[in-house]
Amino acid sequence: MTEDKKVEISNETMEDAMNSVQEVSVGDIVKGEVLAVEDKQVVVGIEGAGVEGVVPAKELSTTQVEDINELVSVGDILDLVVITSIGKDKENGSYLLSKRRLDAKKVWEEIEADFKAGKIIEAPVTNVVKGGLVVDVGVRGFVPASMVEDHFVADFSEYKGQTLTFKIIEIEPSENRLILSHKAVVAAEKNSKKKDILATLHDGDIVDGKVARLTDFGAFIDLGGIDGLVHVSEIAHQHVGKPSDVLTVGDDVKVKILSINPDEERVSLSIKETLAGPWEDIENKAAVGSVLDGTVKRLTSFGAFVEVFPGVEGLVHISQISHKHIATPHEVLQEGDAIQVKVLEVNPDEHRIALSIKALEAKPESQEEPKDVQEYELPEENTGFTMGDILGDALKAQDSDSE
Repeated sequence: MTEDKKVEISNETMEDAMNSVQEVSVGDIVKGEVLAVEDKQVVVGIEGAGVEGVVPAKELSTTQVEDINELVSVGDILDLVVITSIGKDKENGSYLLSKRRLDAKKVWEEIEADFKAGKIIEAPVTNVVKGGLVVDVGVRGFVPASMVEDHFVADFSEYKGQTLTFKIIEIEPSENRLILSHKAVVAAEKNSKKKDILATLHDGDIVDGKVARLTDFGAFIDLGGIDGLVHVSEIAHQHVGKPSDVLTVGDDVKVKILSINPDEERVSLSIKETLAGPWEDIENKAAVGSVLDGTVKRLTSFGAFVEVFPGVEGLVHISQISHKHIATPHEVLQEGDAIQVKVLEVNPDEHRIALSIKALEAKPESQEEPKDVQEYELPEENTGFTMGDILGDALKAQDSDSE
């Protein structure tokens, strides 16, 4: 081959090589081979361009790492996006590249797809800030404090490092805005669980539960995923002023299901229906003739109602309160008085007990009889005199004697 021919082939090869060099522009997505890993950056050769570029450490990953050797090694091929040119000679100059931004773009696309599909995503909590949680889903996500749980949380510090599930509430890639909610996931799970639990419950069932909340009007009982209400009147057979007087949050209790409203997801419960009735075996507990301790609960014009057992009241009729004549029970008794009573009669079927106070007191000695008043008897035969005539003559006789 002649020298001229060799030069011609060489020129063609160089021309082909020059023509094959890819022009690099800002925004281009390129492949780069890692040539060197330095402390704060990675040097790469841009395939097809014949030039080198650098990837700063902060542009390597969406997550912060202390040692970039954990992310890349020499020889790795990376997908990169061109951020800007940093050389005067564009043909031989270097370019600033980013892997993080390209990864983030892909993440945003995936998140948008998940958002449209209504999918639940999972991500670790990386930080706790004022107003909520910061999570890493490949990009930064934010969970407002009001969207963390379905109940009040005073301290969010324990959430840092936890991996939670989230519903995507709002997404705006151009502003790097991603709002997430864990509360929505919890609520959806609870609603699903409620339906499953409601399907297993029936009126009249006796089930185990735990006191979840106390209010003035009753107690909410957790039945394992759905709360039922025990009205204050259904807590005990005896009167309960406030549920907190007899129950504490966290108490394990047995309850009877009174009614279920599946549409409103309401369950009415009773604790007292699972307890022995106060009138059970009352004939033995309050046998006729026995003496019991009691408390005056109510006073009426006809007597006093006395509680002798929790939930069991008997009546002391006004005639059985005192040997002395009294016009009203209030003369000798007050509500709240602790007294002793004797059982006169028991009627279990009608839930009635007749009691007496005076039966336990000594009967006072009889008072002196009043002096005789002069009595007048009508004649057996009809004399024709009226009562007025008879009394009038008698009065005249008394007057003449006194003179």
